[in-house]
Amino acid sequence: MKVEQIYTGCLAQGAYYIENNGEAAIIDPLREVQPYIEKAKRNNAKIKYVFETHFHADFVSGHLDLSAKTGAPIVYGPNAACGFDCISAEDGQEFPLGDAKIRVIHTPGHTMESTCFLLIDQDGKATSLFSGDTLFIGDVGRPDLAQKVSADLTEDMLAGFLYDSLQNKIMPLADDIIVYPAHGAGSACGKNMSKETKDTLGSQKKNN
Repeated sequence: MKVEQIYTGCLAQGAYYIENNGEAAIIDPLREVQPYIEKAKRNNAKIKYVFETHFHADFVSGHLDLSAKTGAPIVYGPNAACGFDCISAEDGQEFPLGDAKIRVIHTPGHTMESTCFLLIDQDGKATSLFSGDTLFIGDVGRPDLAQKVSADLTEDMLAGFLYDSLQNKIMPLADDIIVYPAHGAGSACGKNMSKETKDTLGSQKKNN
C-alpha cells in the first residue's frame, strides 16, 4: 500500500496519491495533472478513481482533465450536483482499490456534499482518513461558506451539520488512523490550522 501526500505550500493544499496492487486513486488533484499520470506510469499502476472531497472554491482542481486523460471516473459524496459526468456516491459506499478499499463517509457542514474517504487495507483495517475540509490538523472546516450557495442554508445550520459529522462520523473511528486533510496552515478554510500536514486521529481528539 502506498499513500503519498503531494503538498503545495503556496496553496496550503494537500492532494493524495494512493496505490495498491497496480491500481491508484487520486484525491483532490491540482490543475496540473501530468505528475499524477507519470507517477502511476512509473509504478506500472492504472489510475482507477479521481475522488473529490467537495467542490473547491480556493483552487482549480484537475479532476476533469485527469478523468479525460485516464478514463477514471470522478467520485463525489452525496448531494453533489455535477455539471459533468461524475459518481455521486452514497454514504458508506465502498470502492475497491487492488485488494484494499475506500469507503465514503458523508460529512456535511463545510459544504453539503463534503465527504471524507476512509482507506481500508487488505486485512479490513482502517488506516487513513482523507478528511477534506471537514477536519484539519488543529481545526475544523468553516461552516459559513456554503450558505452563499443556497438561501435555505444558514451558518448555524451548517455548524450543526458539521458538529454532527465530527461527533457521529469521525470521532468513533480508531485513534491510530492517520488524518490527511485537504489544507494546512495558511489556508483561508480554517483559522487555527497546524503547520503539520498530518496526524493521528487520536491526537486530534485530544488536542483539536
